[in-house]
Amino acid sequence: MSALTVSQEPDQNWDDLVRFWEEMEWPEGSKVEIIEGIVTVSPAPAYRHNVIAARIQRRLYSVIPEDWEIFQTLAIAVPSRLGMLVPDLVVAPVRDHTESDTHIPAALAELVVEVTSKSNARDDRVSKPAAYATAGIPLYLLIDRWAPDGPTATLYGEPKGDVYRPLSTAKFGEPIKLPAPFDLVIDTSEFPET
Repeated sequence: MSALTVSQEPDQNWDDLVRFWEEMEWPEGSKVEIIEGIVTVSPAPAYRHNVIAARIQRRLYSVIPEDWEIFQTLAIAVPSRLGMLVPDLVVAPVRDHTESDTHIPAALAELVVEVTSKSNARDDRVSKPAAYATAGIPLYLLIDRWAPDGPTATLYGEPKGDVYRPLSTAKFGEPIKLPAPFDLVIDTSEFPET
């Protein structure tokens, strides 16, 4: 099953988009995001997708500070890119967020992780990193199971405007290192392939 886009009026403002996103009754278990001003409804991630996210999460827990958390279904807002994105993993400090119960500002994230699905790989490769970089999220880890040259993990950092610099790339089977504050090597040989 692929993603469904819900068209809204092209002139709709951010507050209206967020209100629509928050108040609409979406199919249970689906992942609902606003990507470049378009509401996108995707099915729940598949088993292999979840295994990869879980293995990364387990490794991250061994290195994050006590006042940080790893979230799997937390939306992060990037209003300047008309984005309400739900990464596969978000690492962020736990704070009292009084603005909203449904999302946090993306700028609070220290790391976001996306694991591509066949139907939405372009969003994870193009639209989402542009939003994450715009928000100033220091690190973006893309686990691209559907990369043209075979499954890869790419770590992006040093955001400038809406662009990240690729810091390192590893084919599945090779390790990839996350720099400080994580100082963590992730063994991609533990990831199931497509």
